[in-house]
Amino acid sequence: MKDCGGHFHGKHLKKSLDYVMNPEKTQDGRLVGAINCQVDSAFEQMKATKRKFGKVDKRQGYHIILSFKEDEVNPDTAFEITRRFVEEYLGKSYEAVYVVHDNTAHVHSHIVFNSVSFVDGKKYRYEKGDWAKYIQPITNKLCQEYGLSIIDVDDGSKEKEHESYKDWSEYREGSFVWADMIKRDLDSCILQAGNYEQFLELLSDKGYEVKQGKYLAVKPQGMTRFRRCKTLGDMYSDEAIRERIEKEDISFYREQQKEVQSVLCKCKVRRYRRAKMSGLQKRYYAKLYRIGKLKKKPYSQVWKYKDDIRKMHKLQEEYLFLVNHDIHSAEGLVSVISSLTDKRKEVSAEKSRIYKARERSRELFDIADDMKELEPAEKSFLQGDEFFTDEHLQWETLKQKLLSQGYSLEEVEALRKHYKEEYSKACAKERAVFKELNIGKSIWKSLIPDSVSDGKDAQYNKETIRDRKEQPER
Repeated sequence: MKDCGGHFHGKHLKKSLDYVMNPEKTQDGRLVGAINCQVDSAFEQMKATKRKFGKVDKRQGYHIILSFKEDEVNPDTAFEITRRFVEEYLGKSYEAVYVVHDNTAHVHSHIVFNSVSFVDGKKYRYEKGDWAKYIQPITNKLCQEYGLSIIDVDDGSKEKEHESYKDWSEYREGSFVWADMIKRDLDSCILQAGNYEQFLELLSDKGYEVKQGKYLAVKPQGMTRFRRCKTLGDMYSDEAIRERIEKEDISFYREQQKEVQSVLCKCKVRRYRRAKMSGLQKRYYAKLYRIGKLKKKPYSQVWKYKDDIRKMHKLQEEYLFLVNHDIHSAEGLVSVISSLTDKRKEVSAEKSRIYKARERSRELFDIADDMKELEPAEKSFLQGDEFFTDEHLQWETLKQKLLSQGYSLEEVEALRKHYKEEYSKACAKERAVFKELNIGKSIWKSLIPDSVSDGKDAQYNKETIRDRKEQPER
């Protein structure tokens, strides 16, 4: 669990402890234990150890998951194995909380421990190979005592069962349990829900945070990031979930669980070998190649035509410009250029107005930024953590500053979003007008004489057009 910054270093550590000790998953706290600390004050004791040795930043803690085969072990046996593992692996140096979750058919245990030793202040380091060298041998020894399955770390047979090294690494480190738990919870909610809204409510009741955007994403307690459901497989995309809610129920699930009888099929395939060339044929084709009858394909010659392609694109832009603005004469072209020039000035002035208005609210935005940094600490204070009293006082001072100017934090964020959207629209409009104006000027430049086009003060006005029209009459 990483450091969350100066405002709340141990945020991830506290969230993990809160998640693993959830009463709904641990038989109302019966399957919760601790070593070298008290269950109810584990986070405060870990934090005190960090302060004692001056190591409150950087890595905050570690999370180990022990997963057993489905229906192979009961919660009490899993709890006893986990307790013995923690005592042997961490008991001499680190404060740890261990629990067993039995809310699913797949019983598993969580171990969350402090990154700093309460004995000498040294930080725990996980090196590559520690799993096979230290962790798995302990779990294998304990599981053998209780007659449970083990993972053989010598022959690599478990690695061969997975399609790639990445899958094997995830399996070995235990991260696969998150995905498995999320999929089981999603399946459970799909079976129980009558519609999509009820499905989202059931997820929330299980403690999940749900984010609905372009993709449906969920975050169980203890995870630091949202997980997109579609990454769990094709059956968990937003469309697939909606379809499954409509057709899946308990009876459907039972039908799917029925064993399919295997059938032996025979298929004869006649294969033909490709005929090989004889020695005479090889010499014949070699001679054709030497005298130039067989030639390699030439390299692409596209580079020769890149200038022509560029000119073609330019002509297409100019043609569309004339069509879109309904221009049939030089006078019409000058009129459109003059109109676009005025329009560019208008959108530039509008962009400047929005920018200045946003800058006048800069003080409000700075206060809001300071409050956003203090927000995690303020939430912890409201939950009873008096360690963040100073941050709470800063929060209240900043809140009063906003209120004195007639704004709340939510209103300031809404104002910031409004200015950002308006400024983006103004910039896009200015770029579009500027592009159109450049195309118009390019067309005009190709129409006027070289003597006029070379002048630095050439004007795009109606007098120039009138002079050109009057020349034949004179």
